[in-house]
Amino acid sequence: MSSSLVTGATAGIGHAFATHLARRGDDLVLVARDRERLESVAKELRDEYDVTVEVLPADLTDRSELATVEARLADPARPIDLLVNNAGFGLKERFLVNDVEAEQAMLDVLVTAVLRLSHAALGPMVERGHGGIINVSSVAAFLPRGTYSAAKAWVNRFSEWAANEYRDQGVTVTALCPGFTKTEFHERMGVKRGTGFMWLDVDMLVERALSDFDKGRVFSIPGAQYRAVAGATRLIPSRVLQTFQSMGRR
Repeated sequence: MSSSLVTGATAGIGHAFATHLARRGDDLVLVARDRERLESVAKELRDEYDVTVEVLPADLTDRSELATVEARLADPARPIDLLVNNAGFGLKERFLVNDVEAEQAMLDVLVTAVLRLSHAALGPMVERGHGGIINVSSVAAFLPRGTYSAAKAWVNRFSEWAANEYRDQGVTVTALCPGFTKTEFHERMGVKRGTGFMWLDVDMLVERALSDFDKGRVFSIPGAQYRAVAGATRLIPSRVLQTFQSMGRR
């Protein structure tokens, strides 16, 4: 039986990953800040799918709490077959309007946590000769949209490198690049969630991501509209793309 660890597992894309992986029969380790919500999700998944669910409360901006998750990933007695680096958040305002500590916290979650958790997971996976990582990035990685975009561009480049570096050692790494998705993400930013064709269904998104991962694909971009966006960014100058950076922030 496989075992998966999902960060940011109590809501949105992370919760959908936990549900779909439990449906596939994976035992789970769920990571998030709120112990009460973790316990509630864990009970829901145990009752529905009869899988083992371990909860690991941790604030990934806190280096000591992040270290507890690293240690769990590196534990040879309890191997993790799939790491889903999903935890994340965005900031509504532009760089100079945001408090620098908020910017630092976002960088800690979107980049530092991904780096350190991937490092902790990859060692045992390479040693065993199998395993995988799904890094939840964003289609924003292809666009000039401030520090969030820059952080997700790092996730894409890191994931692409790791996928090629460790493929021959039995490890699959996939960067998932969703666009606007119907979850709590934008509401937590204080941004109104839309309903048009650009807004993705979270279950469809996760199904596509897991299918692409199973096929060994380096990038998963759910939705034809977002595959078109990603392709167009190769042709449109950055200074033009930057004029659209306020989309999704209102």
